[in-house]
Amino acid sequence: MATCNMNILLTTLKKLRIDHTVTRSFQKPRYRPPYWYIQKESVPCQDFLTQDNKQFLEEVVQDKKLNQALVKSPLASIETNQVAQWNSHTRRVGLIARKIGNYPLWTKDGKKVQTTLLQVVDNHVVKYVPPEEFNPMVKSSEIVTSNIKRKLGCLLVGSETVDPSTVTKDYCGIFNSVGLLPKKHLCRFMVSPESYLPPGTPLYATHFRAGDHIDIRAKTMDRGFQGVMKRWGFKGMPASHGVTKTHRRPGNIGAGGQKARVWPGTKMPGHMGNRWRILRGVKILRINTKHNVIWTLGVAIPGETGAMCYLFDTVLPLKKHNSPPPFPTQPFAEDLPLEYFDDSVHAFDQQSISFEES
Repeated sequence: MATCNMNILLTTLKKLRIDHTVTRSFQKPRYRPPYWYIQKESVPCQDFLTQDNKQFLEEVVQDKKLNQALVKSPLASIETNQVAQWNSHTRRVGLIARKIGNYPLWTKDGKKVQTTLLQVVDNHVVKYVPPEEFNPMVKSSEIVTSNIKRKLGCLLVGSETVDPSTVTKDYCGIFNSVGLLPKKHLCRFMVSPESYLPPGTPLYATHFRAGDHIDIRAKTMDRGFQGVMKRWGFKGMPASHGVTKTHRRPGNIGAGGQKARVWPGTKMPGHMGNRWRILRGVKILRINTKHNVIWTLGVAIPGETGAMCYLFDTVLPLKKHNSPPPFPTQPFAEDLPLEYFDDSVHAFDQQSISFEES
């Protein structure tokens, strides 16, 4: 009798262990902020603020924004011989951009292509964590894997300056040591130690070059609760011939037999969208240096118009940099051209038709 109970217990534990391993790849998305994200939103309280005090605070914020814009980049004080050399295994920092819409471009052979515009708004390096101090709570597979000997540090990058009175005191403390105003968006980038950037360094769209390939990480559009036909692309039931009220239903889910239950990962109705997705190997066709706008090939970038995107150097081996990119980043320069175009794209300021005398 005891042996029988022990076998039943072992079978149950084995089933639970199998179910746990199956469901790990189908976890629900985390909608809460990351664990390293200090609470940002504060409750506005303007009971004791007069109109004069409000104007004074606005003047202080504007002066700080002006001083922040006039501050020289920390890269200007670094000599050229102190900068490490780029190699194919070096990992650079990325950018935070906002998706602002779609726009067509034309190639030199007259073909029309659709592009997505990404604007890099007010990016600054906030903090650097060296590899020996960087210990993430949820370690990525690359850091855990034993066959990768190199260590990676962490660069915290912020985007879009906000009013300090709208955020909490603890959140403002992240930026006080750097001399920056609080940023609306933060992102951590895993970088090589030789790609170190001093805190306060501004980042521009020229961090990448026209013709490069990048990886874009963003959240997909939030579709809400959807059925199986829209969520998973099911065909549905026939529209006639005896079918009653089951035209858009999933039908049998194949849970018969002795283990008649709903298996984890079954495609069923549920919440669609609002998931992190990465689009790899997207080509840059055009860069505007005045407004820091990047034209990327295609319209499949996740998210709706106005969504935030994180841009990285691509990890695809056949689309990596062939020549050294701006390393560790492109410093501010006043003599840069207004537009950069890929070799295959027709520039609008050039002639499209040329005539030769016979």
